[in-house]
Amino acid sequence: MAETARRLPQPRVVVVVSAHWDTTVPTVGSAGRPETIHDYYGFPAKLYRLRYPATGCREAAEEVVQTLLAAGLAVERDAVRGLDHGAWIPLRTMFPDADVPVVPLSIQSHGGPAAAWQLGRSLAPLVERGFLILASGNLTHNLADFRFGDAGRADTPPYVRRFADWFGDRLSAGDIPAILDYRQQAPDAARAHPSDEHLLPLYVALGAAGERPSARRLHAGIDDRVLAMDIFAFEQGVPA
Repeated sequence: MAETARRLPQPRVVVVVSAHWDTTVPTVGSAGRPETIHDYYGFPAKLYRLRYPATGCREAAEEVVQTLLAAGLAVERDAVRGLDHGAWIPLRTMFPDADVPVVPLSIQSHGGPAAAWQLGRSLAPLVERGFLILASGNLTHNLADFRFGDAGRADTPPYVRRFADWFGDRLSAGDIPAILDYRQQAPDAARAHPSDEHLLPLYVALGAAGERPSARRLHAGIDDRVLAMDIFAFEQGVPA
């Protein structure tokens, strides 16, 4: 992620979409100094001392709002929302100097993949104006398996890589219909994602890359046996 950020042109603004901010309608954060939210529990004390001194941008936040309104979406504003760990951890990795303004944007899990993809499609004009859409979730996210499943086993259950590889293959092929219908078409979809929210940010980033996005898989890794942490970059163009 850090290397990718170094290769990118300096973005004007980062719009960060995290699985951990879920609202009824798309909501845009406009805090001038968004706080670092430590929304996790049971970890070493040093992790709660970490801070990411992000700067917001009210003008850019309003530009996001107006872009979504122009696409026909209902939008709300939040002047105090900070950055949850799904937002500030990748930002801290990619932009450690906190020298790019950040605008958080919520997901709407009740709308599923189609709504998340449409939210991303509505953001596509911003990409052409120097905005970077940074989406943060997991390619697999079964916390029951993480906490309790297969106690004592050290190996990764086969469904994790099977699901991740299916998703990567469909993204490389530009098969948007299959990706939108992953719940029916992907192997082990319900086990990989008992609920949708940690996959939905990917759809936002995918949609922001336009009608014919190209997808590059930058990393394929698994943490704690069951959490696929694959990283993709989406660009406007013809599928590879």
